[in-house]
Parts: sequence; structure tokens; C-alpha cells
Amino acid sequence: MLWVKTFHILFVISWFAGLFYLPRIYVNLAQAHDAATTDCLLGMARRLYRFITPLAVLAVAFGLWLFLGYGIGRSSGWMHAKLLFVLLLVIYHLACGRMLRTFAAGRNTRGHKFYRWFNEIPVLLLLIILILVVVRPF
Repeated sequence: MLWVKTFHILFVISWFAGLFYLPRIYVNLAQAHDAATTDCLLGMARRLYRFITPLAVLAVAFGLWLFLGYGIGRSSGWMHAKLLFVLLLVIYHLACGRMLRTFAAGRNTRGHKFYRWFNEIPVLLLLIILILVVVRPF
């Protein structure tokens, strides 16, 4: 199970790295005023989203493997809370994809300040998940 845990941690770290950077591209897209910059940033965002989506799937898959390997019946409150926040993280990931499609269609109506705040969500989710895993408060 240590190999499974190692790969789970690797894919989670990689997924989070992408989730930290993708909304930052959205900040720049919201501020872009010329077509060349917009096209370049859209290309970057598309490639990054396509790159981190398999990482997310692998992180969740290895996490489920660990969950099943350690026994569903033995899980406690901290694990249920962690799974809730992982679900919120998946929803955040999907929201990033929806925002990418909105930018690609030229229908973005939000300003760069919105995306700056939106960019903070994965930091908060990571902090909460880490506290739940390491401290196991309940």
C-alpha cells in the first residue's frame, strides 16, 4: 500500500499545481485586450486543463484504492470530511473547465478580480484536506 500512497500523493501534488496555475491564466485572460495574447493564453489554458484532468482522475483513483484497501468500515469522521472536500475540489476542477469553455467562446463577463479570488479556493481546500489528513481532528 505504500506504493499506492506514494502515487496518490504524487498525482495530488501535480493536480494541485495545475489548479494553482490555471485560474492565474484566467486572470490574465480577463485582462487581455488583443487577440494574439488571448489566443496564446487560451492555448496555454487548454493544454494545462487537458494535462491536469488525467492527473485528477489518477489522484482520485489511487485515493479510492487506498480507501478500499484500508477498509471502508474503519473510516472515521475525518475521512468522510476529507471526501467531502475532495468532492468540492472535483467540482472546482469542473468549474475551471466550464470557465475555459466560456473564455474560448468569447463570453466571459467576469473581471480579473473575480479570478484572483477564485484562484484562492484550491489553497483553502488543500489546507483543509491537509489538516484533516494530518491532524485527524475527529
